[in-house]
Amino acid sequence: MLAAMFVMAGVMKSTQPKDKLAEKLPWVEDFSTGAVRLIGVVEPAAALGLILPAAPGVLPILAEVVAWSRFGPCPVRGRVGTRSPCG
Repeated sequence: MLAAMFVMAGVMKSTQPKDKLAEKLPWVEDFSTGAVRLIGVVEPAAALGLILPAAPGVLPILAEVVAWSRFGPCPVRGRVGTRSPCG
């Protein structure tokens, strides 16, 4: 379900004019049209990142990499601008 939402949001951002998007998504006014389109193109890739690790035999290492980056010795978390305890 989440993957479908990523795809739908990506199609919306990559096909609709910026003015129409600004009505629903006020943050698009802070970015160029090219940046909004790029986000729209990349969002379906996020959907693949959610689906492929769950598919049997397809990139099983990807799930391990994601898990390690989240729960490993230096997990990726915190707010922007905060210093990581790992450097």
